[in-house]
Amino acid sequence: MPGAPDEPWLDDDAGRLVRPYTVSEGRTRPSAALDLLTLVLATGVRPNGYLGPEHSQVLGLCEGPVSVAEIAATVHLPATVTKVVLSDLVDCGAVTTRGPVHLRGPATNDRELLEAVLDGLRRRL
Repeated sequence: MPGAPDEPWLDDDAGRLVRPYTVSEGRTRPSAALDLLTLVLATGVRPNGYLGPEHSQVLGLCEGPVSVAEIAATVHLPATVTKVVLSDLVDCGAVTTRGPVHLRGPATNDRELLEAVLDGLRRRL
C-alpha cells in the first residue's frame, strides 16, 4: 500500500494506485518546450510550497544531466505526464533544461559511423 510521502502509491497486484492524469492534474500539455531528448538538471532551488511526490521523485533524479525519456522510464509515467511534471519544476526554477543539439545538414547513412555507434552501445551493456 502507500509508502513514504515522496514515493508513488503502488500495489503489488494492481500497480500504480494514482492514475497518471491525476499526477498532472488533468493537464496534457507542458508549459515548457520539452523533447524526449531534452536534458534536465536540478538548479538547487527548492520549490516554494508542496508540488507532490512525483515532483520530488523527478527532482531527485535531476542531480546530474538526465533526459526526459530517462526520467519517464525511471518513474514509470507516460512521457506526456513526465513533461508536465518537469514543466512545473521549470516554472518554479527547480530545474533547468537544455534542448537536444540538432546537426545542421542532411542526416548521414555512413555505415562506419552507424557500426561504431552500435559497437559502443554493445560495450555499455
